[in-house]
Amino acid sequence: MIRCEIRGENIEVTDAIRSHIEEKISKLERYFTNAPNTHAHVNIKTYNNSQGKVEVTIPMKNLTLRAEEKHDDLYAAVDLIVGKLERQIRKYKTKINRKLKEKNPEQEFFAKLEMDANHEFRGEEDDENTNENYIVRSKKFQLKPMDSEEAVLQMNMLGHDFFVFNDRETEGTSIVYKRKDGKYGLIETN
Repeated sequence: MIRCEIRGENIEVTDAIRSHIEEKISKLERYFTNAPNTHAHVNIKTYNNSQGKVEVTIPMKNLTLRAEEKHDDLYAAVDLIVGKLERQIRKYKTKINRKLKEKNPEQEFFAKLEMDANHEFRGEEDDENTNENYIVRSKKFQLKPMDSEEAVLQMNMLGHDFFVFNDRETEGTSIVYKRKDGKYGLIETN
């Protein structure tokens, strides 16, 4: 959930202004699978010529959304700012999509399998010496249908190293993950 911290300079933040801002900013939550618990810092200023300026900053782990708008009508300024923030999110998603298209998924998949196989072989000896393989936390969540590009965007927006989702194309469960080299991998199940 995105919570709004609203501050006014030379203006009193009325309940009507507050509810309009909160309603518009909450529309950004649709771009996130699990809406991040973050704060939108909203600053409203008015000037002698009755023109107002609205600034919105939403800091997240891997992305900071920021927009400002000057307008005679503060309500219109908030509407324009939400449009700017939506374009920033789409631009970020396009950037992620472009990076995904540049990779060779089959080569990365086999490299990951080989790395996992080598790790499991070495791990068998370690397991005999230590008894540290136990689950310390368990989570349940519902998988949402999406494509791999959207899953990478969601993973980055949440700040995770992997993301499990229902693949819209194959209708199977898939996993996207961030590799050590900064690129992304996709694991598909049958």
